Amino acid sequence: MSELGRRLVHASGAVVPAAYLASVVQWAVVQWLLVVGSVIALVLEALRLSGRVNWRIFDALTRDYEQDNPAGYALYVLSSTATAWLFAPAIAVPALLMLMLADPASGLLSRGELGVKRGWVLLATFGICLGIASLLDVPFAAAVAGALAATLADGATPVVRGYVIDDNASIPLGAAAAMWLAQAI
Repeated sequence: MSELGRRLVHASGAVVPAAYLASVVQWAVVQWLLVVGSVIALVLEALRLSGRVNWRIFDALTRDYEQDNPAGYALYVLSSTATAWLFAPAIAVPALLMLMLADPASGLLSRGELGVKRGWVLLATFGICLGIASLLDVPFAAAVAGALAATLADGATPVVRGYVIDDNASIPLGAAAAMWLAQAI
C-alpha cells in the first residue's frame, strides 16, 4: 500500500468524531463504537502477533518495526478509546482529530520517514492541530497547549528497549491531557 493509501486509512477514522460533531450520533455512541473497535483490534493483534493469522492487509498497514510489536492501528484505536472515555467531548474530539487528520498530514509532508521530523513539518503539524482546536472553540491557551503536545508527540519517535513508542498512542492522550491541564489552570 502506498504512503498516501496508509494516510487515507489513518484519516478515515475522522468519520467517527465528525458524526458526533454533525449531531448524527451522541457521544456515548462514539465511546462505544471505539470500545468495539478496540476489542476487534486486540483480537486481530493477538492473532497477528501469535502467527495464527497472516493477512496481506497486515503487511500493507504495518511498518517493519511493528512486525513483532503491537501495530500502530491498534494503538490508534486503543488511545482513541481511552481519550474518548477519559475526557469530555470538548477536549476529546479535537485531540482525536489531531491524531486522525494532523498526524497523516504530517506523515505525508515528511514522506513517511521515521525519526525526528524537520522544523517546517513540525510547524505545519502545529498549525494544523491549532486550527483543529480553534475551529472547535477550544480556548486559545488550551488549543496551543494541545497543539504543542500533539506536535511534540508527532515529532519524536522514542525507542524504549527496542520498542518504538508510536505517536498513534501519544498524540490523542497527550493533546487531551495538555488541553485539560491548560483549562484547569
